[in-house]
Amino acid sequence: MNVKLHTPKTLKAGSGLATTKQFFLSLLATTISIVLTFGTAGIIDHHKKQAAKKEMAMMIISDFDQTIELVEKIDTSLLECRNLQQDIATHPERFDSLHFKFASAMSWIMDEFPETAERIFSTSIETFNIIGDVNFVNEVSSFYLQRRKYKELLMDELKKQWVEKEVMLSMDLLLNINYPEYVYLNWAFLSDFKEKRDRCMQMAKVSEDDMMAFHKKRTEKEVDANTKAQSEKALDEYLKYQEILQQAKEKLKKK
Repeated sequence: MNVKLHTPKTLKAGSGLATTKQFFLSLLATTISIVLTFGTAGIIDHHKKQAAKKEMAMMIISDFDQTIELVEKIDTSLLECRNLQQDIATHPERFDSLHFKFASAMSWIMDEFPETAERIFSTSIETFNIIGDVNFVNEVSSFYLQRRKYKELLMDELKKQWVEKEVMLSMDLLLNINYPEYVYLNWAFLSDFKEKRDRCMQMAKVSEDDMMAFHKKRTEKEVDANTKAQSEKALDEYLKYQEILQQAKEKLKKK
């Protein structure tokens, strides 16, 4: 026995119900397509913004690292100078053999903090739009404010005493530099810098592995840039000397 299935007349092509059903199916397909298109674009845009935010944060934290590296270098220097100073204070007869060691310990005296990242952070409104985290921005601003205070109270003051006066040639002047106070002051600033750096790392969700990769990538770019500059310089010198030789040869031919 064969059973034939018939399409209800109400769903046959051309009927009102079939047309309505097709319309809603078409509308549903269009809606899904729009949602997928704009949803995917939104996800991609979100990831781009997050990547830009993280890149900016790592640039700033990298600047923090350079600051901390110099302050640690100064810390080692000040400890050495304090010990030398105490040695001379206890044994004045050692002044002639020890006072030149201060010059080696104070080799950082002409160093300066890089200011590129701070200028970008402080002057570009785009930076604030990218980061979008008020607490992170405040912490970074506090770091740079502390760095300016550090430079004024310690680096500039020591530089003034060291450069303007020939302290190494005078025991009195050398003993008048308050190295114990500078050691303590430097330690306090260094601790504060490290705490601020760690808080910014947490806020930006940046790991030490992220920073290592960032530093490596930046170093490779700097090496590539230096290599390119050296190659261009070598080529310019080659062409310059070739031109000089050619001119000399032409003069010889005319004689």
